[in-house]
Amino acid sequence: MKRLQPILLATLLLAGLALGTARAANVNIGLQPDKTNPSTPTMGDWMHFHSLITNTSEQPIEGLVAWISLVEVTPGREQPMDMEDWGAQKAVTGTRLAPGAPLATDWPIRLIQSGDYRVVISATDRNEQTVYTSPTSQFHVARKPVVESSRILPVALGLPLLIAGAMVYRGWRQRRLT
Repeated sequence: MKRLQPILLATLLLAGLALGTARAANVNIGLQPDKTNPSTPTMGDWMHFHSLITNTSEQPIEGLVAWISLVEVTPGREQPMDMEDWGAQKAVTGTRLAPGAPLATDWPIRLIQSGDYRVVISATDRNEQTVYTSPTSQFHVARKPVVESSRILPVALGLPLLIAGAMVYRGWRQRRLT
């Protein structure tokens, strides 16, 4: 009988876990880049991603929270990115999702740094301890020169010429008046 107690306890635990997961909310998350995204994005461009979060369980999900995450995977610079800098929509919060109901969300991102990145959408609710994630979408951001000579050159050459021209005109006018 003493040998059966651990087996019975393990069986009851597994049955309780199975019942608990049967009641847990199931969420399916799809992620697609927008068709209008640039094929070779550079710093300063905007990219948009669309997610479809679907409640695949038979129970409503209360207090759904979904958020976007961006991870840099450039060799030697692997790190999660702070979305505040990238200007993205931070999260969708407090949503109630009925059984079988979908929730479509758009996620804009302004590309501020060159490198290789992966974006993923995650979701959870206030009742479960599970975080659901979408497949990742990977893209490369090309470096864009911050200083463009086509914008700087007219100012760098034009301003001194304008000042010199004003000085010549002033000198000419003073000589003419005297």
